[in-house]
Amino acid sequence: MNVGLNHFLIVSTILFSFGIFGIVTRKNAVMVLMGIELILNAANINFVAFARYGSFGYNGQVMALFVIVLAAAEAAIALAILLNIYKTFTTVNVDEIDRMKE
Repeated sequence: MNVGLNHFLIVSTILFSFGIFGIVTRKNAVMVLMGIELILNAANINFVAFARYGSFGYNGQVMALFVIVLAAAEAAIALAILLNIYKTFTTVNVDEIDRMKE
């Protein structure tokens, strides 16, 4: 059995769906961040798969590296924001942090 582009796209679609599900259904901000990371990983799989099976050369791998760097920076900044939110409100539930609007 040869692994083709369709297999990568199916795995990427499943990861993307889990990420969207995690963002929509979770109240915990850490779980929402994990959903965002799943979506970024699905994009990485697509970049690498299209670079491998398309005629894009190394552009897909380079874009995947940029997404990995972006995800690392996003995780560091988001965790710092979450620590400040926890220190202020003593919770990381997204529903209970509506006092920030004021």
